[in-house]
Amino acid sequence: MAYEGYTCLRIEVEGGVADVAIDHPPINLFDAPLLRDVARLGAELAGDDAVRVAVFRSANPDFFIAHADVSLIEQLPSEERPKSSELSFFHAMVERYRTLPQATIGVIEGAARGGGSEFLLSLDMRFAALGRARLGQPEVALGILPGGGGTQRLHRLMGRGRALEVILGCGDFDAAWAERYGWINRALPEDELGPFVADLARRIASFPPEAVALAKRALDAADPNVREGLLEEAHCFERTLATEAARRRMRAFLEGGGQTPEVERNLTALFESLAEDR
Repeated sequence: MAYEGYTCLRIEVEGGVADVAIDHPPINLFDAPLLRDVARLGAELAGDDAVRVAVFRSANPDFFIAHADVSLIEQLPSEERPKSSELSFFHAMVERYRTLPQATIGVIEGAARGGGSEFLLSLDMRFAALGRARLGQPEVALGILPGGGGTQRLHRLMGRGRALEVILGCGDFDAAWAERYGWINRALPEDELGPFVADLARRIASFPPEAVALAKRALDAADPNVREGLLEEAHCFERTLATEAARRRMRAFLEGGGQTPEVERNLTALFESLAEDR
């Protein structure tokens, strides 16, 4: 299969391994174009028997995926609605990645916050560069909550207490702490990260693909309630959108330079200024 026509992704396939570089300057914002590309790629990978492993990395050393586009979130309906029985677009997209027959691996060298972290959480494995990678779920600082699977997947990976520290604290975690908490598989020196993941991907790609797919399916059977958890998360997320505080803080975030490279490299100061507005 030829992976052509993508605007935000560069995809090369060799030896059963798809190398996917996220290339959407200036910060790899999870906006409409990147969402379309990521959703399309998930659908294409699902039907490609020639790919056995997909490795996701960034062409930008400072950002894996900064986070979801706050201006898009602002456009979502703000009135409270009944709890849906169908997954949202983003939930359906990340669930497709979680359930792909291929093994999926994330390579993190820059910042991955919000929806960027949640996309990584839908992958099978995550490896990060010491001294460079930063992960965070800053949504509560904006008056909302992680609405792309973060409340469900972080809880399963690290337990309730640590997940609440991540989600309510809204701070960045470096690679060493992310490894300690179970957010990622391993934190590695920057010069060792690429070779380690490449060797792992090649090794998995050399195994029978049916065994890989069925091993994933068997593991997922140990936790059959992911869908119900995502539906509850979506309902709670929609309820936050109905609050005046969320609308006010998201607007202040954008007006304060959110989604610009300079501010995104260190969001702490901006979040502290938002905290003054209670």
